[in-house]
Amino acid sequence: MNLSKKILATLVCGSIIYAGCKVPSAIQVPALKNAPGTYNNSKDTINSADINWKDFFNDKKLAAIIDTAIINNPDVAITLQEIEIARNRVRARNSELYPNVTAGGAVGIEKVGRYTSQGAGDASAEITPGKIVPEHLPDLYLGLRTSWEVDIWGKLRSAKKAAFAKYLGSIEGKNFVVTNLVAEVANTYYELVALDNQLEIIRESIQLQKNQLEIVKVQKQAAVVTELAVKQFEAQLYNAQGAENEILQKIAESENKLNFLLGRYPQKFDRDTTALLAQVPNLVKEGIPSQLLKNRPDIKQAELELLAAKWDVKTAQMEFYPSLNISAALGLQAFKPNYLFRMPESIAYSLLGDLAGPIINRQAIIAEFKTASAYQVEAMYEYQKAILNGYVEVSNELSNINNLGNIYSFKLKEVETLTKSVDISNDLFKSARANYLEVLTAQRDALASKLELIDIKKQQFNAVTGIYKALGGGWK
Repeated sequence: MNLSKKILATLVCGSIIYAGCKVPSAIQVPALKNAPGTYNNSKDTINSADINWKDFFNDKKLAAIIDTAIINNPDVAITLQEIEIARNRVRARNSELYPNVTAGGAVGIEKVGRYTSQGAGDASAEITPGKIVPEHLPDLYLGLRTSWEVDIWGKLRSAKKAAFAKYLGSIEGKNFVVTNLVAEVANTYYELVALDNQLEIIRESIQLQKNQLEIVKVQKQAAVVTELAVKQFEAQLYNAQGAENEILQKIAESENKLNFLLGRYPQKFDRDTTALLAQVPNLVKEGIPSQLLKNRPDIKQAELELLAAKWDVKTAQMEFYPSLNISAALGLQAFKPNYLFRMPESIAYSLLGDLAGPIINRQAIIAEFKTASAYQVEAMYEYQKAILNGYVEVSNELSNINNLGNIYSFKLKEVETLTKSVDISNDLFKSARANYLEVLTAQRDALASKLELIDIKKQQFNAVTGIYKALGGGWK
């Protein structure tokens, strides 16, 4: 008997040692590349991403629209449910650390073969005084059962940490959605205001062209100009009227897009049509690149996904070690209901400790480990990509803001010059010192430059919104 115990102990210890020695090491994760220390050699640490979006956007009507969007946007609502799903996964992982206890009852019947050790024993045994064990033996049970995997290697705790990191990552995912939403709502709002201004310019031009057409018709009757001049002015008027309807369609589509972002059906928006030209885009402080790590939700989410992947690898490693499972039961058991509550005779209990580890055919465990390791490397590259993408976005928007400022200055001078050329051409045309084609050309060029000026102004506001988003602003 002692020899058998020694052999059993030797086999168990040997299996544990063998399993522990055959655990593969974690794959080497590539080193993280360091981002540059500054943007454009600027070492100013003030960062506009720390400003709450309510303070960043000066337009109160825009702020009210953004606030409604954050509350009602479908994508935000979806991410809130993803957070809840991730939270419940953490709870599920946490519950695995504790014993699982169930309560209930069972009813069964058993017949064993007569020519078996149990059947032969039952045939000669009395179940009650004077009554042998029946051939068909009922079995009634009422009590508690429990099972528990003891986390001796930290496998379950590692799985819990991975789930918790993913839960935190889902929160950052929601913040990233909010950041994009704030920027998209602001850009769409500026698009609407720009279209309103362009519509006003077009309608002023249409009215001017109608007046000029009447003048040209009078001049044609006086034989000052020909029918060709009248048709040219008419054609330009029709072109402007067509452009007016194109802008009206764009306004309708932009309003519908904005309503969609707010999670509601199409309706009109109350907006300040003079806001675009009356306001000056905010000056943005970009800070230093390292601040992206704490400000940009997508980078923080990628970092947490990397952490979760690390714990998943740890969990997969622990699968190679033996697991210790303890099961127990305590209850009342009898073959007749009237005997079930006779105590202590009907009391039944059991306790079993099970220590088992994989030795042969571990390919499935190895595959899971390699998969987890590959996910960890992938998460590392995703994290590196998120940092690189953030730096590039900020760099692009900084350059965009600078160049748009110069473009706007030149375009403003162009508009002023072409506006004067329209007045000059009209005066010269009235005094027969310029032909009608010069008047038409001056009007067309002046209209196009005014529309372009509005578009550039809109791009300036979009660029400021873009760098605010690129820096990680909008979710706080």
